[in-house]
Amino acid sequence: MSLLELKQVKKIYQQGKIEVPALRGIDLLVEEGEFTTIFGPSGSGKTTLLNMIGCLDTPTDGEICLNGNRVSNLSKKELAMTRRFNIGFIFQNHNLIPVLTAYENVEFAIRLVGKLSEKEMKEKVLKMLSEVGLKGKEHRKPGELSGGENQRVAIARALVKEPKIILADEPTASLDSQTAQDVITYMVNMNEELGATFIFSTHDPQIMAYAHRFINLKDGMISSDQKRV
Repeated sequence: MSLLELKQVKKIYQQGKIEVPALRGIDLLVEEGEFTTIFGPSGSGKTTLLNMIGCLDTPTDGEICLNGNRVSNLSKKELAMTRRFNIGFIFQNHNLIPVLTAYENVEFAIRLVGKLSEKEMKEKVLKMLSEVGLKGKEHRKPGELSGGENQRVAIARALVKEPKIILADEPTASLDSQTAQDVITYMVNMNEELGATFIFSTHDPQIMAYAHRFINLKDGMISSDQKRV
């Protein structure tokens, strides 16, 4: 059984009386542990596809299954619960809570899941921050950290609840090349050591260099889907 399956997923947005198709029938299987990139020109449907996979939106037509469970027709509340327990997000601009420390930003994500004791939660948050290279900086707020360090906090936040899938939308676009390489290295390590499944929307050749699979979108359809030999 695949971790993620999309069957003829379509998304049409209504602009007045005009229908704008963003996805035109996507068939996709993603296995656990993949490190996959989705790329294509502006308007090709990358963000819409990530929103479908991340349960941030629902398809106009078609079916989406996550870990064997159909999620394409869930209510908003059910989608929110699915995101909370199964999906981690890494955004281009971090989306950290500015008044919280690095520790508190990561703790917030795992506290929402609510499965651990206070002691277990503290141990897990500290371990995750250490694994992304932020040991000793746990109590700094986003304004006291560099762009690369904030992105590492975002990675730790996405991974701490051990989600089925981590979705990363242009995660290195706002970083300099060296910081981007450091961040990519951490994500590759998480993929290899923890088996975390990553799906990127990106054109960054630094990420492409490590990807196992390359999905090219064009006009809301998959124009090519290749795996690294």
